[in-house]
Amino acid sequence: MIFMATKPPTRPKAPPVQPSRDEGGSVVLERRTLRTEPPRMYQVVMLNDDYTPMEFVVVVLQEFFSKDREAATQIMLKIHLDGKGVCGVFTRDVASTKVELVLDAAHKAGHPLQCLCEPVE
Repeated sequence: MIFMATKPPTRPKAPPVQPSRDEGGSVVLERRTLRTEPPRMYQVVMLNDDYTPMEFVVVVLQEFFSKDREAATQIMLKIHLDGKGVCGVFTRDVASTKVELVLDAAHKAGHPLQCLCEPVE
C-alpha cells in the first residue's frame, strides 16, 4: 500500500455568489470578480567602490539595463557621488536576475562591483 506524504492539491474557492431579487420577484445571481494585487516591485541598487572603473559601470548600465549613454553616465555619477544609485525597478525575479548578471560580469572582469535588489517602499 502506498501513502502520499502530502494532500492532493485543492482548487481555490470561487468567490461567493450573492443572490438578489429583481423587481419581478425572480432570483438573480451576481458574480463577484477576484481582485489580484500587482506584484511587489524591487529596485536594483548599485553600490560605489574605489576600484571599479566608471567606464565599466556605464557599460554595465547600458548592457544590462538598456540605458543610453547619457542616462548611464548620470546614474554612474549618482552612484559615485551618493554611494549608491538605482539602476531600475522590476519584479522580484527580474531584479534578482539582473543583480546576478551584473555581479557575474564584474567578477569576470576582476572588479569588486556590488549590486543588490531591495523592495520599493
